[in-house]
Amino acid sequence: MSITVRHLLDKKGHEVHSVAPNATVFETIELMSKLEVAALLVIERNKLAGIITERDCTQRVVLKERPAKLTLVTEIMTENLICVSLNNNISECMEQMNKNHIRHLPVVDRNVVKGIISIMDVIKNTLLEKEATIEQMEDYITGNA
Repeated sequence: MSITVRHLLDKKGHEVHSVAPNATVFETIELMSKLEVAALLVIERNKLAGIITERDCTQRVVLKERPAKLTLVTEIMTENLICVSLNNNISECMEQMNKNHIRHLPVVDRNVVKGIISIMDVIKNTLLEKEATIEQMEDYITGNA
């Protein structure tokens, strides 16, 4: 049985890294590098306004030869977000990520950002679940259950 986003965030942490929409792409890349993350939520007046990822920066700025020090986050961020709730299970998150070709899901509960999960979080959890299932089956087969 797949665990919920709530359980995953309880293990991983609820910390949310964000940037303002009027920050420059250069400042955003610096922050991502410092925090060692690939995405930042864009928060405006305590509300989730979008997300900006390394991919956004490379495809919408670098490849288009836009100046990173002059381009604002609001110009390139993704605004129409796919979010999940604390009660979604990890399988549902994986399905949303695959279906929509995304790597990050903001977690929102009653219009409040509660965290963010990445494809790596989902994969790690899935592998741990599979390992636990294998151990249970081995114990059952060998009579150690």
